[in-house]
Amino acid sequence: MTHPLISARDLVAARQERNIVLLDATARLPGDQTDPEKAFVLAHLPGARRFDIEKFSDPENSLPHMIPSAARFARLAGELGLTHDTEIVFYDQGNIASSCRAWWLVRLFGHEQVSVLDGGLPAWQAAGAGIETGLPRPPVCERYETRLNVRLLRGLGDILALCSTPGKVAILDARSHGRFEGSAPEPRPGLSSGHIPGSANLPFSELLTPERLFLPPYALRTRFVEAGADGTRPIVATCGSGMTAAVIVFAAEIAGLGPASLYDGSWAEWAATPEAPIEKTVSPESIPGLDSEKSR
Repeated sequence: MTHPLISARDLVAARQERNIVLLDATARLPGDQTDPEKAFVLAHLPGARRFDIEKFSDPENSLPHMIPSAARFARLAGELGLTHDTEIVFYDQGNIASSCRAWWLVRLFGHEQVSVLDGGLPAWQAAGAGIETGLPRPPVCERYETRLNVRLLRGLGDILALCSTPGKVAILDARSHGRFEGSAPEPRPGLSSGHIPGSANLPFSELLTPERLFLPPYALRTRFVEAGADGTRPIVATCGSGMTAAVIVFAAEIAGLGPASLYDGSWAEWAATPEAPIEKTVSPESIPGLDSEKSR
């Protein structure tokens, strides 16, 4: 399998030696007002194509960007000119979570030759590499065959079962400390903050440098160990909607603690499920303006 992380300098050299498909996977997180499509037209890596995570999702699911069916994924991947043997490098316009989500998604459907550009478009430009503008030429359609790797995915039933057997896995939550402990509101209306019982908080930003590059493997392992994931138990990542959790899954791979799995529905599903227990580190009475009767 291709090493999951590639630097801008190494990518420049690699493109001179072999055929690599570059995919801009930028997606908006809650509160983000940018338009990834317009930004792509204004600046993208030479020859890059757009990988729209929202399009590579289940259109019939009310939850945000849930995984598509294998048939839908295969059709869309083929329309992008991908085959199972294509070497892919995902990048983003500054939001590393979307690149990691795309990396996890294609691996879920069995793709092996896939990496993420460390630091995305900003790192590429900082390295002095060129960019293109405008819309790229449409790719030639190919036939894509999926090979689903179910070990990388967890659903609501899995997490409910794990709550009844605490300690079996290390559930790591990529959201902020405030949302995890219950002292800060969720960005999605109607959802209580808090966390899955037995889970630990590992905000995805703590896996990155101030320049938004990934920490080296030894530093990542330290972060995971501090969160209770020392390699003796499988890791399950969760977050608000399955996006930043992919940063944990990706970092675990770099740190030699993978493969980790991802709870796709994440907090958007968990907090909206009546039978799903919610744990808070702080009491509702200690949070000004929080109505304890509206915990969900």
